[in-house]
Amino acid sequence: MSLYPSESAAAGLKVTTGSCLAKKQRGEKISCLTAYDYPFARLLDESGIDVLLVGDSWGMAVAGGESTLAVTLEEMLIATRAVRRAARRALVVADMPYGSYQVSQPEAVGNAIRLVKEAGAEAVKLEGGERRAGVVRAIVEAEVPVMGHIGLTPQSVNLQGGYRVQGRSAAAAEQLLRDARALEQAGAFSLVLEGIPRELAARITAAVGIPTIGIGAGPDCDGQVLVLHDLLGLSFRPRPKFVRAYADLAPAVRAAAEAFRTEVESGAFPADRESYHMPSEAAPVRQPHEA
Repeated sequence: MSLYPSESAAAGLKVTTGSCLAKKQRGEKISCLTAYDYPFARLLDESGIDVLLVGDSWGMAVAGGESTLAVTLEEMLIATRAVRRAARRALVVADMPYGSYQVSQPEAVGNAIRLVKEAGAEAVKLEGGERRAGVVRAIVEAEVPVMGHIGLTPQSVNLQGGYRVQGRSAAAAEQLLRDARALEQAGAFSLVLEGIPRELAARITAAVGIPTIGIGAGPDCDGQVLVLHDLLGLSFRPRPKFVRAYADLAPAVRAAAEAFRTEVESGAFPADRESYHMPSEAAPVRQPHEA
């Protein structure tokens, strides 16, 4: 029982790192979507999504970049603030962008704290397995929950030779199992498994006591995450095999913009009902002696 009730009670029980673990233990699935701004984050929160991931995928889905590598910590702080203002029920997890945790443990801890202290993140996510265990442990010791991320790690796109499925060989699969266990032992509260065979994802999910969140990792993970713009049909790149679009908003947005342009050009917008008027002149004041 919480000692500190909040407004979120009206919208349902607040999702926490602990409640995510409880879902795994009960065999219940965890839903996760990326969010980068207030309007979408509010709608996702109201729809009951468990985890809002403020992903560095912002650099591609929103900013139009070729990869996530150019995303800065300042950009993540801005996006996370917007999402946190909207979220009442969902757990808000902020990605640590490339360069914010690779240089040194003290710098990584400081940047993780900034995402919590300045932007309101309730946890951070970082990529890498065994080699990041020390960083994960240091951040957790600073009281910041950490979501791990192994398999296809977009910040390692140059090292991995592109966006390729990982863990297909026996040696690579065993390394990912070691990565998962190392991150769990370091204190991570959950793991994103990206771009790996479903059979391997099932093995990892069974091997660790923390929730696994899959993206391109098959149905046997404890939860699933997608990039919001892929889910809504607002992506302009070829759709990965693992994406299922639940809406196609691009034609509706395009049609609305075209209708606006047409009415502006014709003079139909704005009409009188969308215009303001000067106040009518007040009636002259009669003097007492006037008839």
